[in-house]
Amino acid sequence: MPLFLLIFGVASVSMLVPALHGGAVRELETARAFFYCCLLGLIIFGMIATAHAGRRPRHGALGTLMSLFSTFVFLPFFLAVPFFEGLNTTTFMNAYVEMVSAVTTTGATLFDRPERLNDTLHLWRAQVGWMGGITMWIAASAILAPLNLGGFEVTAQAEPGQRESQSTIYGRTDPRARLLRIVTALVPIYVGLTVLLWVLLFISGDRPLVALTHAMSVMATSGISAVGGLGENGSGFTGEILMLLFMLFALSRLTFSSDTITATQGGLTTDPEFRLGLAIVLGVPLIIFLRHWLGALDFETGEELQAAIRAFWGALFTVMSFLTTTGFASAGWTEAQSWSGLQTPGLILMGLALIGGGVATTAGGVKLLRVFALYLNGRRELERLVHPSSVSRAGRESRRIQRNGAFIAWIFFMLFALTLAAITMLLALLGVEFEDAIVLAVAGLSTTGPLISFAAEEPIALSELSGTAKAVFCAAMVLGRLETLAIIALLTPDLWRG
Repeated sequence: MPLFLLIFGVASVSMLVPALHGGAVRELETARAFFYCCLLGLIIFGMIATAHAGRRPRHGALGTLMSLFSTFVFLPFFLAVPFFEGLNTTTFMNAYVEMVSAVTTTGATLFDRPERLNDTLHLWRAQVGWMGGITMWIAASAILAPLNLGGFEVTAQAEPGQRESQSTIYGRTDPRARLLRIVTALVPIYVGLTVLLWVLLFISGDRPLVALTHAMSVMATSGISAVGGLGENGSGFTGEILMLLFMLFALSRLTFSSDTITATQGGLTTDPEFRLGLAIVLGVPLIIFLRHWLGALDFETGEELQAAIRAFWGALFTVMSFLTTTGFASAGWTEAQSWSGLQTPGLILMGLALIGGGVATTAGGVKLLRVFALYLNGRRELERLVHPSSVSRAGRESRRIQRNGAFIAWIFFMLFALTLAAITMLLALLGVEFEDAIVLAVAGLSTTGPLISFAAEEPIALSELSGTAKAVFCAAMVLGRLETLAIIALLTPDLWRG
């Protein structure tokens, strides 16, 4: 059975959740839309599954990669049907963009007023983002790792897009058996962590629906909220602490799994991604915090101390959130901006989102491992300036990076930069203001949708974009989720013949 068909079946069954919720809270029209779409999806699934019974997949790992691409491009058409019917006050194009944003864990929304959607539709948005997150968790080791894509090309010993030849790493197992093994290993972890965070947020004071949507969004790094952000949640400071702790899972794959080659050399304490992520999370808020002392050296009253603590926490949480491409802003982020006197905080947030989180997590961006590989190469080049004849030594921190890892990371970075420039120019040609075009391009490619509300001087209204501009933004989100190297692998004829 094709992987995309299996994902389609799971998505159809998952519509029962908002259908039951809508029935329980008496949002009956919305509940009927989800229930009927669930039945329609199961009928289509049954018919196609019957037609494919007994067929063997012909394209191996590249076929599953094509299924992953279809999940982010074609599945949102089906996911948008109940959303469109349940809302009934928007266009189908807007509903499709909303679902692409959710399933790619971008989290950008065309509905800037949360009250425009009922609770069932908010639950569906968060649920689609949550399912997109677990899809990437599974696809990382079942699809991308064997092909040395998605950041694994920096650590693997094969060329990007080529099938893994080292059977000692992934074993000589059938791709379907490997997929099943990974699903059974990761799904309980993902579900368990989500339920745990949901319960903790509920105990801390959030409404059940708000707690659930925030828990799903943190685990999927989608930044989707049923109340428009953290300023309206009931858990307050305690809730932000809990969410920050669970965002640590987006800094490195080693925080929750050891199922890939990235776990074969050292543990979490020696993991360069985790250490670099913590350095950024602590370093950037300290710079923002200490910037205040450059202009004011007074620190006398207790109110000043409390303001300083709130400002530091606001910066710490927001930096962690945007580095992991989640996109939640702390309730104290405004105070952090006032405290530091930042004139352009959006540049900092965009820079953090571009760096991104760990390889094989739900985070987007360039990824910390690639940044670390470029850092090691830069440090080595500085050493050669001082000692041209010196011989480098592979230290403990370099064990996860292959010999030409920095070169491959640089290729990806340049492809990312060229894609960013192309999407920015396309959006600008379609009538979007240049600054807004840059923000939209960064938000799409880094899968950090909340940037459209925080990075620009004024929040960008996605609903006011033309249909073509919305299509370009959708393409940016899919490119950001799958990454350029994966798209190139899909377009390479030789790999399909292999």
